[in-house]
Amino acid sequence: MPTTAVKEAAKREPGTSEVTARELIEGLNRDLAGEFQAILTYRLFGSMMGGPHRRELRSFFESEIPDELGHAATLADKIVALGGEPVTEPLPVEVSHDPRRMLEIALQAEAETIGRYEDRIREADQLGQTGLRVVLEDFVADETNHKEEIERILAGWKD
Repeated sequence: MPTTAVKEAAKREPGTSEVTARELIEGLNRDLAGEFQAILTYRLFGSMMGGPHRRELRSFFESEIPDELGHAATLADKIVALGGEPVTEPLPVEVSHDPRRMLEIALQAEAETIGRYEDRIREADQLGQTGLRVVLEDFVADETNHKEEIERILAGWKD
């Protein structure tokens, strides 16, 4: 059942500077599609990894999957709680067979995810969704840690 704040926000005129509940749900669904993308990307990259760094990078990619699954579950639950229906399609997955490129793809996706979550935090604030804001801030912390780990791996990369 949507909260009073969400019901009130849904009544606002389109085009106002305030976000609507529908816009928040749409944004959360984009975020959910991004988490599905991350799960698929990390699973594929872990399986496709080759070369001298295979063992370490496979382990790295596989270790990211549980966080992304947790984010996806939480997002789906929040979407339903707000009166929406969760998406079932991921954002497009870019595939590479080159280990360095795999890391670059993952790095770009993490940066984009952080940006989307920061947008969603602002929207949650506008709708008085404090609990959602806190959850999303935790997600930003997780994704920032993922991004920084990839940056450290790439910083020491020797071709």
